[in-house]
Amino acid sequence: MAQIWIIRPMGEELFKKEAPKSGIHNDCLCKSVDPHGTCKLMAIEESRKVRVGMVGGGPGAGIAETHRTAMRLDDRYTIVAGVFSRDPEKSLVAAKKLRIPEDRVYSDYVAMAEAESGRKDNRIDAVVIVTQTASHYEIARKFVETGINVICDKPLCLKLSEAKELKALVDKGERIFCLTHNYSGYAMVRHAARMVRNGDLGKVKVVQAEHASGWAIKLLEREGHPQAAWRTDPGVLGDASVLYDLGTHAHQLSRFVTGLEVTEVAAEMNQIVEGRAIKDNANLLLRFSNGARGSLWASMAAAGNEHGLRIRVYGDQGSLAWHHEDPHHLLYSPVDGPPQILAQGADWLGPDAKRWTRVGLGHPEGFFEAFANLYTEVADALLARSEGKTWVKAELGFPDVTDGARGVAFVEGAMRSCGAGGAWTQVESI
Repeated sequence: MAQIWIIRPMGEELFKKEAPKSGIHNDCLCKSVDPHGTCKLMAIEESRKVRVGMVGGGPGAGIAETHRTAMRLDDRYTIVAGVFSRDPEKSLVAAKKLRIPEDRVYSDYVAMAEAESGRKDNRIDAVVIVTQTASHYEIARKFVETGINVICDKPLCLKLSEAKELKALVDKGERIFCLTHNYSGYAMVRHAARMVRNGDLGKVKVVQAEHASGWAIKLLEREGHPQAAWRTDPGVLGDASVLYDLGTHAHQLSRFVTGLEVTEVAAEMNQIVEGRAIKDNANLLLRFSNGARGSLWASMAAAGNEHGLRIRVYGDQGSLAWHHEDPHHLLYSPVDGPPQILAQGADWLGPDAKRWTRVGLGHPEGFFEAFANLYTEVADALLARSEGKTWVKAELGFPDVTDGARGVAFVEGAMRSCGAGGAWTQVESI
């Protein structure tokens, strides 16, 4: 049976050199401090907030409220403009709730991009895109072309050619582009990624990732469920829907934790719910850039599962396991020692985890906080750029346009494999 270790000698050996001095800031319970005891999250410098506009996010758009909550958590953002719906009345209703003046509520994203890029005062620092996936490419391209940074919900887009174009535009214009794969914002996911890079698992040999949810085990699309309607529409995402919606999360999590790329894939897809217009289940075998092997299971119809996101990484010196429904804990099993459940908030964790722990040991933090962690990282980048300061993305920083393009390449490779009867298929390198 695994033991819960709150203090362990091994923690000092792994993190003694890089861990900052720990303490509690006078004004909060946050343990995220620098060596001088200054809180990094709550004691924000006296600088302006990041100004953003939002495209999408009108009445009934659930993920948009998640984004807005994440922005509020560390109080780094203010929403000053937007086009929240294709329906002008709905857009105005959303704007009024957000207290956005009518002259900053636009008829469409083109008008918004052109007007905001031309403003001489209070121009937005970035646009937040929370529309359906099929529209991401056109909207993101327009804002990048007009010189505006982008925060976009995942996946990036639906075609690799579009993803490559967006990456080229972002690189050329030196724009900041965040793709909100929020699971990489969890403190213990950051800790897992650091342990792999520190060599605590030895050479990675096997990676098993799942995002097998049970949310669509019934034909919700026939019951007026808005999210199910477009996600199961063969004319929108088609059979690739389960991979774009869920598979890209498992793919990005695998890449983020291991630092490896998926180079080849063998994919099979099937339908669990009879009568559905698309396939709702995918089983994939993976080959990684260091020779490791792996598997990925993505499903929207895994009966009994809740969210269903987990990852297990096996090396020749140990293994790690993390499960989204228990995000505070990371199971570490070294070859020459007992299994250990590493707990978020423990003093011996490294700085990658400590920075994103707001309260401390035993205090639940979860989905909103992980989202907010990405937003806070992006706020640092946006304000640094706006002030002419040098900004370099951290090794374990927020996902960007390159991560998004690699996700699209992965899905396209998997779909080609599936069409070829599950044959091993190369994933295009980005």
